[in-house]
Amino acid sequence: MSPPTMEPPSAAFDALYRECAGDVFAYVRTLLRDDQAAEDVTALAFERAYRRRVRFDPGRGTPRAWLFTIARNAALDDLRRRGRTTSLDHEVADDAPAGDPVASAERAARRAEVRAALGRLSARDREIVALKFFAGLDNAELAEVLGVSESNAGTKLHRAMTKLRRACDVTA
Repeated sequence: MSPPTMEPPSAAFDALYRECAGDVFAYVRTLLRDDQAAEDVTALAFERAYRRRVRFDPGRGTPRAWLFTIARNAALDDLRRRGRTTSLDHEVADDAPAGDPVASAERAARRAEVRAALGRLSARDREIVALKFFAGLDNAELAEVLGVSESNAGTKLHRAMTKLRRACDVTA
């Protein structure tokens, strides 16, 4: 009987990088509002994760949530260093195909409404929205990144989304 083959740590990390790099960058860019800084912080987050990969404990959460915790800390370190606050009012790229100019104008107007509404949320609520919808974390991962229970994360997300809906109604 041959010994079980294990995936080398670098191969597992490579897979994590391929799966999460775009989402980590989008999340960090959302917090920093600076593409170059987001690239630097994303690289730093992956560097830190790679150095700490042997300390990852699967019993405490998913690799994705662990990585976003590292990225969040790196982004907040960068914001503190630069003396800035978190914000979500960056321009979101329109992935829809070009075509109907009326539909394009409607999408642009909706994006502007959401940006304005996000600007009225607290920094904590904006971050929760960014983690959920820009980074694509599920509630368990969101809870791990925020350091709260999963039910508490769901409650915080629900409250943030309720505030966002109300803020969107104000802008409409």
